[in-house]
Parts: sequence; C-alpha cells; structure tokens
Amino acid sequence: MTGPKAGDPVALAQALIQCDSVTPREGGALALLESVLQGMGFTVERPVFEAEGTPNVENLFARIGTGHPHFAFAGHTDVVPPGNADAWRHPPFSGAIEDGVLFGRGAVDMKGGIAAFVAAAARFLEQRPGFDGSVSLIITGDEEGPAVNGTIKLMQWCKARGEVFDGCIVGEPTNPERLGDAIKIGRRGSLSGTVTVTGKQGHVAYPHLADNPAPRLIRLLAALTDHQPDTGTDHFQATNLEVVSIDIGNPAWNVIPNTATARFNVRYNDTWTAETLKGWIEDRLRAGAVDGDAFEVDFEPSLSDVFLTRSDALIKTLGEAVEAETGRTPDLSTGGGTSDARFIKNYCPVIEFGLVGQTMHQVDERVPVDDLVALSSIYERFLERYFKKD
Repeated sequence: MTGPKAGDPVALAQALIQCDSVTPREGGALALLESVLQGMGFTVERPVFEAEGTPNVENLFARIGTGHPHFAFAGHTDVVPPGNADAWRHPPFSGAIEDGVLFGRGAVDMKGGIAAFVAAAARFLEQRPGFDGSVSLIITGDEEGPAVNGTIKLMQWCKARGEVFDGCIVGEPTNPERLGDAIKIGRRGSLSGTVTVTGKQGHVAYPHLADNPAPRLIRLLAALTDHQPDTGTDHFQATNLEVVSIDIGNPAWNVIPNTATARFNVRYNDTWTAETLKGWIEDRLRAGAVDGDAFEVDFEPSLSDVFLTRSDALIKTLGEAVEAETGRTPDLSTGGGTSDARFIKNYCPVIEFGLVGQTMHQVDERVPVDDLVALSSIYERFLERYFKKD
C-alpha cells in the first residue's frame, strides 16, 4: 500500500481526512496508519472490541522499542457526521487545501493531531538509530461514539499484555485561540442523575382527589439549583449542576399527571468524589422536600472521574517545547468537557495538547497548514527532551 511520507504531517492529515471514518466505521483510517507505522518499524495490532447493544469497534495499538521510559501518544480516528455535505466549502472528506488551510471532517478533531504526532515520531526515530526507550500509539475508533469499545477496553487489553506506560499525551484540540495557548492537565468529573416524583393521577377539576407531582418537583429542583456546590479550587473552576430536561409526558389539558421527572448533569472539581457529590445532591433534595415529599434519585454509571496530573516529565517538558516553538507559555487548564484521558489516567500520568479547537464538529472544519507543521514540531521537541539522557 502506497501512502504519504511518514514525516509529513500535512500529507498524513490529508490522507486520514479522505478516509470516511464516521463513528463507528473504520473507514480505512486505521489501515492507513497501520501501513505507515509498520513502515516506520512499529509493531501494530488492531484489536476489535464488542459489547451488547453497541457496534463492534476496531482499535489500533502500535509500539516501537522495548525499554523505558515508555511514552504513548493517544487519539481517535473516528469523526462525527459531516451533516449536509452541500453546506461545506469543500467536500468534507476531500482533504482540500485552499490558501494554506486544510479542510475536512477531522482536520482538528483529531486526525490532524494524529498526523502531527505520527510525523513527529517518524522524524525523531530517524535521528535516534540507537533509541532504547519505547514509543506507543493508542488509537481508538470509539471516542465520538458510546466510548464503550474503545480506549477503556484498549487500555485494559494493554495491561493484560503487560504494557506499562510512563506517560501519555492525548492529541485532542486543547487550544482556544492560538496554538500554544493551553495544555490540559486534568478534567472535571461528570455525574448524571434523574429525579422522579410520583403523585396520583386525576381530573384537574377535582384536585383533592389527585396528587400533582409537578409542584413538588419544582420545589426539589429549586433546592438543588439555588445552592452552588463550591467556588472552585486552585486548578479547577466551580462545580456546576445543570438541569437538562423536565419531563411529564402529559398531552392532556385536564389531567393531573401521575409522575414528573427531571434529569441533570454535574461537572465537578476536585473538592468532590462521585460518592460525596451524590450525598450532597441527596441532602439538597431532602432539604427541598415539604411535608414529607417523596422522591427518588437515580444516578447514571459514571466513568468520568475528576483528575489532575502532576508530572513535570510531561507538563514542564511539553511546556518548554511549546514555548520554544511558539514563543508562548501555555496555560495549565482543566476546563472543557471529557476526553479519553479519563480512561488513560488510571494507567499513567496523562496530559492533553493539540490544535486550536474553534471549528471542531462544525461545517468547514479546518486547520491552517502552518499549525499542523508547528504542532508536529512541538511533539518532536517534546520527544527529544523527554528521552534526553541526563
């Protein structure tokens, strides 16, 4: 299979974008990476994971070297659907370049990041014929999907094989405005739940014969949302609880409903664990109950615990590489949503750094070619520093 030159991040990004890998399809993206990486000397494996009720997902693990430190880049080749292709300036899977800008679904999130770190590894390894550490790639096809058959299982698979990682960078788009703005050193946790109030159905003209759950649910939600859980910590913004739906499901005007439910999501900082936060929520709901209002609260299983990485080998080394390439000192951020770093942090220190994320998931997703080249240079500088002998 003839493919792009391994050390060229732009050609690699174009080739990856041209693979229609809308989640959960592999779309040829992992096959392309396998070919390129094998040409670089990596051992490549493509485990497939499955679970009832979810699509089977192909993943990729590649490693070169047998020694330590053992460093990994991580990312995903699956992308979100492009939407109306006619709305795009260029076809979403064309990988077109216009005026120094690369267009296509996944250009930013995150085929561009993968291309940048593969190219960086290629150039680094070319200059280190006696390399005695290890570099691995942890690539999933299930980040934009349910995230059930992807990184979480790939990391379990790696552990079962005896793989031990010393550090990892996830190439998600972390920069809000300019390349070099921010390194993600942690993420807030995410906890979701449903509050249900059960009453008694009846005719609106005879309320004494019924028990309307709606006013009781309103009181409970007020108690839940009128109190801020905390004001933030040194590294994290304040915890926020958001009600995302209120459901009664009653199409009639003259019927008092039997049940009323509300769903909520909390993004929480390191003041909390999932268990202590559940206790706070239950206490707030009890505080809002009047005259013994009965309610139930059910929490969804959560795989998004709060975490903070404290590793100079990653953070300081990457920060120096960013500053050397861009002249900017990156902020150390924990903002935003979740990523696959939440799975990797259970196995080794992990941080995130990638492209500017302004156009991810949008029509005309795009990245300046200069940013791709610069990101690859940052990753290469990082590898040189990370594996430098004392």
